[in-house]
Amino acid sequence: MATTLEIGLDIGFTLDDPIKGVLDSTDYPIEGIAFTDITSRLDSMTIGRGKNRELDRFNSGTLTASLRNEDRAFDPLYTSSPFYGDIIPRRRVRVKTDGVFQFEGVIDDWNFDYDPGGESRAELVATDAFTYFSRQQLVAGTATTQTSGERVTAVLDMEGIEWPSDKRDIDAGVSVLGTDVFEGNALDYLQKVSTSEQGLFFIGKDGKAVFRSRLDATPTSTSVLDFADDGTGIPYALTAVNYGTELMVNQAIVKSSAGTVTQTDADSASLYGTIATELDTLVNSLGQLENLAAYTIARFAEPEYRFGAIQVNLDTLSASDKADVIGVEIGDVLRITFTPNDLPSALVQLGQVIKIGHSITSSRHDIVFSLAAVDFTFLVLDDAEFGKLDSGNLLAF
Repeated sequence: MATTLEIGLDIGFTLDDPIKGVLDSTDYPIEGIAFTDITSRLDSMTIGRGKNRELDRFNSGTLTASLRNEDRAFDPLYTSSPFYGDIIPRRRVRVKTDGVFQFEGVIDDWNFDYDPGGESRAELVATDAFTYFSRQQLVAGTATTQTSGERVTAVLDMEGIEWPSDKRDIDAGVSVLGTDVFEGNALDYLQKVSTSEQGLFFIGKDGKAVFRSRLDATPTSTSVLDFADDGTGIPYALTAVNYGTELMVNQAIVKSSAGTVTQTDADSASLYGTIATELDTLVNSLGQLENLAAYTIARFAEPEYRFGAIQVNLDTLSASDKADVIGVEIGDVLRITFTPNDLPSALVQLGQVIKIGHSITSSRHDIVFSLAAVDFTFLVLDDAEFGKLDSGNLLAF
């Protein structure tokens, strides 16, 4: 299992320089960034991307790497360092496993630990593009009636944000958003669009801004990856099982400029007490507000028994299983087969990935997938798993 850590150095094309000014140079590209592999100096590394609970918004992905620094290679004041002038914040950084991206972002901080005995470490702390969006303000203007995906694109195109077109993976969206005045924080607004869609907006492992509509985030049987503790799927360790009211909602208050709609599951509220949530959206009709409220209640009105997280040791997997695991992305669906205490009647549950964490050392690479239950999803016609009527699957809206 080959995991590499690379940082982007400012060693690009320099006009009139006899070495850096040579056209078509692979060592000094015109775009000004060349990635350098620093894996040989790596002690340990952690990556976290996603959100802790299904009802939460996605957070900025983070990377922390501990690097050996006895030769002061990462000391920004050491002029003999091979990286002198490049140990500064805002440099790009990326991680790949067997050539597959696991993280791309920018360095926020360098921290240094100089041990009297000579063991010195540099710590690299980085975040993904959510941090960039959180620092941008929308340019004042008026939004036209658009689908949710079109609204995301409008924000990414906005002057001052201008997110690269090759760093996007944006679905068209289903919800229709009304006219609106652009104002405030860019990330807050993009997440409000995602709430209006009941879809997913996150930064992918390759650094792309990803927007999934609620329909495109619906799983199909062919897209489900199997994990099992009985030899019938990829081996794993179950690290969390949850059952309770922490993800319950039996009263949904959904609002937009079109009005406010409140729906309550009376049976659930009578049994567990009223557990309310308020969704501030951009949709342009009362009908959409009613559908979003009904959808929220249908998903969350009852307590759920769910496999909260599984851990996979990549170093113990076959080559094909490794390839499948490192390819998993937020929003993908896993089927978990769990046999408590090796007793008969295994439990089988589907879970949608809402968070991915990596823990990497020189001797081991673990991945933890945090999951949201998929007991309730949209009906997929002709699908063996998700196309069954009266199975809890909802007709799309």
